[in-house]
Amino acid sequence: MSRIVSRPAIIRALLKKELKAYSRDKVYLFLTLLVLIAIPLTYKFMPSKVNETITLAVSPSVSSMVEDAKDSLKAMGATDAQLAELDNADLSQEQEGLLLIEFDNEEDMQSVVEGKLEAWRAEDGALILRDPETDQDKPPNAEKLGLDIGIAFPKDFISNVAAGKSGVAVTVYSDANVPEEIQGAMTSFVREAAYQLAGKQLPVTMADDASIVLGTDRAGDQVSLKDKLRPMLIFMVLLMETFSMASLVSTEVLQRTVTAVLVTPAKTSDFLIAKTIFGTAMSMGQGLFVLLLVGGLTAGNWSLVLATLLMGSMMFTGIALFVGSSGKDFMGQLFYSMLFMIPLLIPSFSVLFPGTAASWVRVIPTYPIIDTLVGAFNYSMTWSDAAGSLAYAAVWVVALFGAGLFTLKRKVKSL
Repeated sequence: MSRIVSRPAIIRALLKKELKAYSRDKVYLFLTLLVLIAIPLTYKFMPSKVNETITLAVSPSVSSMVEDAKDSLKAMGATDAQLAELDNADLSQEQEGLLLIEFDNEEDMQSVVEGKLEAWRAEDGALILRDPETDQDKPPNAEKLGLDIGIAFPKDFISNVAAGKSGVAVTVYSDANVPEEIQGAMTSFVREAAYQLAGKQLPVTMADDASIVLGTDRAGDQVSLKDKLRPMLIFMVLLMETFSMASLVSTEVLQRTVTAVLVTPAKTSDFLIAKTIFGTAMSMGQGLFVLLLVGGLTAGNWSLVLATLLMGSMMFTGIALFVGSSGKDFMGQLFYSMLFMIPLLIPSFSVLFPGTAASWVRVIPTYPIIDTLVGAFNYSMTWSDAAGSLAYAAVWVVALFGAGLFTLKRKVKSL
């Protein structure tokens, strides 16, 4: 008399079979191990700080322009005290968000901005120029300056502007990689300086800072590239596991391994449950492993991050079941994988570009997952903040997981 085998025992046996089949797939096993090693290493060497200081070069030096303008300023009524205040003002000292570098020669400044010369600042503040194409040694104990934009004033700029002369020419040099908004800001800076030197008020009145910034002001608290890429790296782990799971399902269907399984006391439902548990557990486990290595869990976000990671694992497992059971061969499975994965990857790149994502990006199933991970990692998002995104993600998880199970069930019954 045969012994009745319980459903949990059958599912455990199927899970062992899944693990053995997974370990025999040398290609995806190697790729999985490679991803699990490469991603934490890549994250380790990412920049962890954001440089929010704009380095501005000017020529000639401010002190020389002030010295040349003293006689003209005296003639216009400037007092000795005011001139002394100009002499004592150290405009080259680093201000919040702005570092001013002074050049005596306009050609040198232009060459540095263009990249033909390097500018180094010694410990005593002296500016050292170096030609990178020569064998000249780098200055010891000096800091290399990245100058992307420079302003060349005429030597009599102060006196001419203060006297109200028109047609005073100022040249702004900028590297081709400098954003257009920064170039515009520097042009506005020159105009504002000219108004102030001429003793005139700006033609517009600016509102208080408190009424300008909408939402959270990130000035001085920018998210580094390292932190921005953290959710994207977790996302890539889930994506890699999708390829592995889809390949495993496709192989079992093509080799009719599932037919042999169903000859045993195992039912179709047992097979589907085992696939669901195995795929979700593998994705969740690998994602959690990388998450611990990149320091994504904190006392305040761990529950939200784990819940989001679980939903993402289930979503990608459902996609893997659908893709694996739809392809008729390896190329078909690969085609379906790329057909799904390329659109699903788009929201993960949105973390690199601040601002509100486009409406069509927000419709993609993976958007609420990546959006919640970004918020939990970088912006202290809470459960109440993420409720809408998680509800939207849950709808897609049910739809995609249901489609995957339905397709695989039909495929199994047709064998």
